[in-house]
Amino acid sequence: MAEVPSFGGLRVLSLESRRATEMAALITTYGGVPTVAPSMREVPIGDNPAALTFADAVVRGDFDIVVLLTGVGTTALLDAIRADRPVEPVIAALGRMRLAVRGPKPAAVLRALGLTPWLIAAEPNTWRELIAALDGQATEHPLRGTRVAVQEYGVTNVELVAALTTRGATVTNVPVYRWSLPEDTGPMERAVAALVAGVLDVSVFTTATQMIHLLQIAARTNQQAALLAALRRTVVASIGPTTSEELRRHGLEPDMEPSHPKFGVLVREAAERARGLLSAK
Repeated sequence: MAEVPSFGGLRVLSLESRRATEMAALITTYGGVPTVAPSMREVPIGDNPAALTFADAVVRGDFDIVVLLTGVGTTALLDAIRADRPVEPVIAALGRMRLAVRGPKPAAVLRALGLTPWLIAAEPNTWRELIAALDGQATEHPLRGTRVAVQEYGVTNVELVAALTTRGATVTNVPVYRWSLPEDTGPMERAVAALVAGVLDVSVFTTATQMIHLLQIAARTNQQAALLAALRRTVVASIGPTTSEELRRHGLEPDMEPSHPKFGVLVREAAERARGLLSAK
């Protein structure tokens, strides 16, 4: 019988919010001692004129390609429109456009509406795979002169917008929701203190915004540099390339990414590798 991977009692930080309980249970199952500090609160943009402007433009046929980056964001975008007016004409108009999605979640939202994605980026579903898929649709300048709307997912993906623009597309950003710090930042403050004190062994990041918010909390006490130094002493596990890019922006090299960008795989493979990675620090 195969041996179950184990953290062997290592102290593991998770910054997950919506699935905090699940992450704590997974860490415990694999022999870790979890410290869970929810780091994000999803705040819909209440009066969202950008969503309504987008709806009008879609109905007029002003876009050639609509890029949908997340399932939650796609749903929120349609809900924002629905709160102001009938959404059916917008959905019908979207059906006449090329719909490019970053992964399976926005694709599932579209299919539930009776829409078929024109293009789905390959795993690991980052902006790079999306651009590669768009590049592959034509032999020469596939985006030159195209009008592209991009549904954002909390922050603007500057690299994606730049890649589209340099290929000759005219890009319209459509903000749908933003990420805010949780109302209770106490757990995050204690996590920063624990990291700086050196009492945590493994740090698990499942989205890029977690790193941004952790640094914001550290900035309150002027501990950004101390936090980054502390994280380098831990095993840093990243869910995938998009999150890893954000970590690297702050000079933090992830020690591992899972073979598949799923929570369960991330925790299991971190449990398998953490002790060896930590001993090499």
